[in-house]
Amino acid sequence: MLDVRVFRDNPDRVRASQTARSEDAALVDRIIEADVRRRAAASAFDAARAEQKDLGKSIGPLQGKVKSGKATDAEATELEALMSRAGQLAADVTAADDAQRTADADFTALISGVPNLVHPDAPVGGEDDFITRETVGTIRDFSAEGVAVRDHLELGALHKAIDVERGAKVSGSRFYYLTGVGAELEFALVNHALAMARANGFTPVVPPTLVRAEAMEGTGFLGQAAENVYHLKDDDMYLVGTAEVPLAAYHMDEILDPNSLPLRYAGFSPCFRREAGSHGKDTRGIIRVHWFDKVEMFSFTRVEDAEAEHERFLQWEKDFFTSLEIPFRVIDTATGDLGLSAARKFDIEAWIPSQGTYREVTSTSNCTDFQARRLRIRTRDESGATTPVATINGTLVAVPRAIVALLENHQQADGSVRIPAALQPWLHGRSILEPLA
Repeated sequence: MLDVRVFRDNPDRVRASQTARSEDAALVDRIIEADVRRRAAASAFDAARAEQKDLGKSIGPLQGKVKSGKATDAEATELEALMSRAGQLAADVTAADDAQRTADADFTALISGVPNLVHPDAPVGGEDDFITRETVGTIRDFSAEGVAVRDHLELGALHKAIDVERGAKVSGSRFYYLTGVGAELEFALVNHALAMARANGFTPVVPPTLVRAEAMEGTGFLGQAAENVYHLKDDDMYLVGTAEVPLAAYHMDEILDPNSLPLRYAGFSPCFRREAGSHGKDTRGIIRVHWFDKVEMFSFTRVEDAEAEHERFLQWEKDFFTSLEIPFRVIDTATGDLGLSAARKFDIEAWIPSQGTYREVTSTSNCTDFQARRLRIRTRDESGATTPVATINGTLVAVPRAIVALLENHQQADGSVRIPAALQPWLHGRSILEPLA
């Protein structure tokens, strides 16, 4: 949620951000009007409540005199008038309280729908308007090597590692089994990711994957992303699409010690996504699925340190995929392709030989103080006053896409797969995976 002061002091900044996101800029004016009504309603309630308190101070002594029989006729008449006014004020206070609650609710509903302000350096545009920051690694020339490129499903079948047919039989489309070396690759990737995270000051966490609406709403996943969220109606609980949600909500309603910042967590969890709107896209294989496991980095830091922390997250993601010896590029995501909470987002896209293109494998977002305001997570500044923290999130490894990139980039002519040195300790020292079929 944005600070209301930006609407009062710099509404043009919000309008510009809305326009950059291709969102409704006129919403800014409706929020300003709702804020005026909210403050007016609060003033009316305060005035009525103050008069009610003052009236009570006047009524008390007169009631005492009347009860003791010491009141004059004028005092008795005055008490009668004050009591009549008190009855009217009680109704006025109730009405003013109701009006204030309604105005607050209307304002909150409007401002909660406004995405985070985009970073001024984020490229403006839609999905295809990203800027490539850098390209890392060398793309193999398979034809020069005399290697016929197999895709990850063909390789998965050769190694008895991926079974989408039985996944579909048991759970439907976009589900799969990882078997044998496929399962081993998952655990190798996860262990490698967690080891790197620990070395960079992250606390490993296994968070819950079912959360309440407050956690999902607070992180911004019940707005524009709600269609991709699985909701258990009978329990009013949500399956998370990323460990970002329970990690962000971990410190909900807390004031964090400023000396503890940044607080960094690496969460391992299954992730569930409905993939609404993706009909016909990536129907082959395990690139776009309804369930997958992931290691997610998350940081609570000072707002002034958020950009530097964001760059650190990107570097750690780059280090991970460099260690896997997979060529990739880094893109600065355009404003129209940012989520509700992100002010800026960098994606790492790995080269997928069978598709002849780069595909997203990780992303990292700077959410500034947007999520922290919604979740009421604060720290203290030098004066001791409370102030929101900033939150940074970043995927270290999303297992299926990492397996896709590994198998395809390291395949050999005979169907074997070379294992990069960084993963070998997690695979009992094996440097080559031999096909089984």
